[in-house]
Amino acid sequence: MASQYPPNLRFGLSGLVYFLEVVFLFLFYFFVSYDHQHSQRDATLYPAFQDVNVMVIFGFGFLLAFLKNYGFSSTAFGLLLAALGTQWAVIMDGFLFHFSDGTVRMNLQSIIEAVMSVTTVLISSGAVLGKVNLMQLVFMAMVEVTAFIVNRWLAEHFLQIKSHVTLMHVPLFGAYFGLMVSWILYHSSLNRTVEKESSRPVSNLFAMLGTLFLWMFWPSFNSVLIEDRSGKLNAVCNTYFAIAASSVAAFSISVATSKNGKLSMAHIQKATLAGGVAVGFSASTIQQPWIALLLGLVAGVVSVLGSAFLQKYMNTAVKIHDTSGIHSTFGLCSVFGGIVHVILTLIENHENLSELGYLALIEVGALSLSLAIGLASGVLTGFILKCKLWKAPPVRKYFDDQAYWEVRFNCTLLGQIWNQIGLIQETGFL
Repeated sequence: MASQYPPNLRFGLSGLVYFLEVVFLFLFYFFVSYDHQHSQRDATLYPAFQDVNVMVIFGFGFLLAFLKNYGFSSTAFGLLLAALGTQWAVIMDGFLFHFSDGTVRMNLQSIIEAVMSVTTVLISSGAVLGKVNLMQLVFMAMVEVTAFIVNRWLAEHFLQIKSHVTLMHVPLFGAYFGLMVSWILYHSSLNRTVEKESSRPVSNLFAMLGTLFLWMFWPSFNSVLIEDRSGKLNAVCNTYFAIAASSVAAFSISVATSKNGKLSMAHIQKATLAGGVAVGFSASTIQQPWIALLLGLVAGVVSVLGSAFLQKYMNTAVKIHDTSGIHSTFGLCSVFGGIVHVILTLIENHENLSELGYLALIEVGALSLSLAIGLASGVLTGFILKCKLWKAPPVRKYFDDQAYWEVRFNCTLLGQIWNQIGLIQETGFL
C-alpha cells in the first residue's frame, strides 16, 4: 500500500529534512573543525563511544518496537531523529561550550556528548509514539536538543554542576518534555482502549531485544565521560549492581501485581532498566555496592508500580497518554535518583556544616532547572505541533505503519502466515 501522506506533507517532510541538512552542512563548513590535540584520548574513548552508540541507536530503536502495527516507524524514525539530532547537538554544544577564535573544535568526546543529548529525544518520542508524524518528530527533536543543551549550559555555568552529571539529566528532561507534548496533543479517543495499541509476541520480542542491549551498555552510558579512573570504575560497578537489582524487583513485583500471577512483558521491558536511570546522578560517588543495590531495588519497584497503576490514571484523569510508559521508567526513577543524589551529597559533606545548605540548594536547583525547562519547552512544542501546518495524522491512523510506509502484499502475507502459525501453536498441534 502506498504512503498515506498528503502530497503537500510529503514535499514538506522532504524539504524540511534537506533544509536542515544543508544548514548543518554550512555551519560545519564555516565554524566546525577537528581538534587533533586530543587524538590519543579519542582513541581510548572509541570503545565506550561504540557502546553508547549501539545503546542509543539499537537499544532505543527496538525498545519502542512493541506496537504490533508500528514496528517500521518505531525503529526507523528513531534513526533519523538520532542522525539529525546528533549533528545539531554537536553544533549547539560547540557554540556554547567549545567556541573560541570563531571556530568550534570538535573531537570524539563532542560526538559522545551529542549522542547522549539526543537520547532525550528518543525517550520523549516514546510518549507520543504512533500519534505524530515524522515531520512533527523532526521539529520536536530540534527544539528539544536546543532546550536540553541550553539547560546543560545554565547548570554548568551558573550552578557549577559537573559536565558528566548534567548529561545524567537526560532521562529526567526527556521524560517530562515528552509527557508535556503528549498532554497538549491529547485526544479524547485515547481515553478508551485502542486495539492498535496492543502488542504481538514478535513485537514484544523485538522490544525485549532493545531492553537487553540497553541493559548491557547502560554502565558505559553512565561512566563514559568520567575522567577520574576511580570514579569511572565506581560508575560501571554501581550501574551494573543497580540494574541487576532493578531486574530482580521487576520480576518479583510484576508477578505480585498481576491478577493471574503471570509476568508482564511490559514491566520487564521497562523496569529492568530503572536502576540504571536512578543511579546515573550518583554512580561515580557511591562508595559501597549495597547502596547501588538498594537504589536499583527501590527503582525497580517504583517503575513496576508506576506502570501497573499510575499510567492508567494519567490517561483517564490527567489526560496524558504515555504510549510506551516513559514516566514509570525514566521520569519517576530519575526524580527518585536525583533526590537520592542530593541526600548522598549532604551525607558525604556532613562534616562541613557551613556548606551543607549551599550544596543542597545547588543540587536541588539543578533538578528543578531541568524539570522547569523540560516542562516549559515541552508545553511550547506541543502547542506548536497542534498547528494544522504539520498535517498531524487523524486518530484512525494512530499506531499504524501504513500511514507512512509502503507495506507490500508479501509482508502482509507473511504476517498472515505468522498469525496462522500462532493459532496452530495455541491449539496444540505444534
